[in-house]
This record gives sequence, C-alpha cells and structure tokens, in this order.
Amino acid sequence: MTRYQQQFAAWGAIVAMSGLLLWMLSPVLMPFVVAAVLAYVLSPVVKSLVRLTQGSLPGAVAAGLVELLFLLTALAVVLLVVPILAKELPLMREQLPGLLLKAQAVLAPWLKEFGVELNLDPGSLKVFLIKYFNTSVDESLDAWLASLRIGGSVALAVIGNLVLIPVALFYLLADWDRFVSHVVALVPMRLRPGFDAFMVEVDDVLGQYMRGQLTVMAILAVFYSMGLYLFGLDLALPIGVFSGLAVVIPYLGFGVGLILALVAGLLQFAAWKAVLMVGLVFGLGQLLEGFVLTPRLVGERIGLHPLAVIFALLAFGQVFGFVGVLVALPASAILLVCLRRARAHYLSSRLFTGEGLSDEANRP
Repeated sequence: MTRYQQQFAAWGAIVAMSGLLLWMLSPVLMPFVVAAVLAYVLSPVVKSLVRLTQGSLPGAVAAGLVELLFLLTALAVVLLVVPILAKELPLMREQLPGLLLKAQAVLAPWLKEFGVELNLDPGSLKVFLIKYFNTSVDESLDAWLASLRIGGSVALAVIGNLVLIPVALFYLLADWDRFVSHVVALVPMRLRPGFDAFMVEVDDVLGQYMRGQLTVMAILAVFYSMGLYLFGLDLALPIGVFSGLAVVIPYLGFGVGLILALVAGLLQFAAWKAVLMVGLVFGLGQLLEGFVLTPRLVGERIGLHPLAVIFALLAFGQVFGFVGVLVALPASAILLVCLRRARAHYLSSRLFTGEGLSDEANRP
C-alpha cells in the first residue's frame, strides 16, 4: 500500500468514526453543534469589531455584543413570522371553502373535457378546515400546556437547549481562535502543510457560500417585503421576511413563500390581483436572485449546486436528525474539496495521462 493510500485509508477511518460518534451522541451534541455553526458564521464579525476599535474592545465584550445583536435579530424575525399564524390561518379557515368552490366553478367545465370530474362538498371542506386550521389562541395554549404536562422531559430538554446554546455560543465566540489552534495542534507536523492547505480551501468554499447566502437572504427579504407592501398586502412584512430567509433551502423555500403570499393575496384581494402580485414580485425576485445576487455574492465557482444543497440537507437530516441538518453544509464543503483533490490527482496520474505505462508494458 502506497503512502497516499495509507493516508486516504486513515482519513476515511477518521471520517467514519466521527460520523458514528456524531450519530450516537446527536441528542447531546445538538446545542454545541448549533453554537459551533453560529460561532463559525459570527466569528468574522467579532474580529472585525475588535479591529475597528483597534483592540480597545476586549474580545469577550465584542463576542457578547455580536451575540446580543444576533439574538435580538432572531427574536425580531420570529415575532415577524408569528402574525402569519395568528392572522392568516383563521382567515384561511373562514374563506378558503368559498375560494375552492369558485375555483371548482371555473375549472370543472375545463377538466370535464378531459374526463376528470371535480366535485367539492362544502360541508366536508368546512369540517376539514375546522379540524386542521383551528388556530384559536386559547386552544393552542391549552394544547401546548397539555403537551408540556405529558412530555415534561422533552420540554425541559428544549428549555435547557435554549439556555445552553447562547452560553456555548458566547464561549466559542470569545475563544474561537484558541479553540481552532487547539484542534490544529493535534495534527502531526509532517501532515500540517497539507492539512492547512486543505482547511483553507474548505473555509473558502464554506465561508463564501454561507456569508454570501446570508447577504442574499437579507436583500431578498427587503425586496419581497417592499414588493408585497407596494401591492397593499397586510402581511407584506412577515411574508416578505420569511420568503427571503427561506431561500436558504433552494426551490423549496421559494415555493413555500410563494404559496403563503398567494393565499394571503387571495384572502385580501381579487384573484387576478393576487396572481399578478405573486407573479410579478416573486418572478422578479427569482430573476434578481438567479442572475444578479447569487452569481455576484455567492459565486458559481464555489460548486455547491442547489440540488446538492437540497440532497445534503435531506440526507444528513435523515441519518443524523436536526444535528445532521446543521452539519450538512460543512460536511458537503469538505466532501466537495475532497472530490476536487481526488479528481485533480486522477487527472495528473499516469493512469489518466498514460505516461510511462507503455514503457512498462514493453519491458521484457
């Protein structure tokens, strides 16, 4: 076995053992993985803040300020999305049966020409919507309290994680460079040059993707909110912010935001105006994202195709649960760099170029 094969086998064993350990300890590791992913994204902000103050601001204070700003932003986003559940779902329960019956009146004659019978029962529709869209505040609160009584341990785990994640995030942000240096110190000195080059490439791929994607999400959140607001939609701000943030999941997030905007528009406007609003705002949003924002801010050279992102999120989430969703992008970036290097090694090898193979074959 050659030295390259030995190194490849060693790294493969390390990856396999890490995956097994991650799967076994995923419930315990969840808050720490969340904090580590957030620390990776926010650590450049902490470093920039320290540089701007020319070192007069201690790293711990800068970490605390950045974390506080992040938590306030996350809380604001949650409070913006709540009106969708508090206002739109009760309206949907009241008005959706009538909208579906109108759609049946329009579509039934056309579908009948193709042999498809469309007959919606108003009574069944009402029962279904009352069952699945009853969002009374009192009933929701009672159900939530009942679930807490039944699954007290689960509730305590959730509350514990909500407390633990900010604490772990603060310590990771304050000592990020020290934690990274400790990990790097475990790598043998003879492997350090290759390891450093590998991690620089991984950081370039992952960092540019994540920070670029965050910028795209922020711009699209503003664009969708302004576009829906100009049409007069009451829920323009929460739906616009949600639609912008949801683009982190390619295609699926865009589709969910479009459906929310369409339903809200149908409940507030005439059908033609709702369709026009959604088609214009989300159509321009897709053009802006696909042809301007993503190529310029994320960069096509990164190589993380949207379908690859979706597959990674689903695959890692299926195997490792919520922790898998969090590590899907870092793991995909590492795998992408490994595949690039393996491809480059193959293209430069004698097996591909054929150099020297003919001489060896002609030897007696």
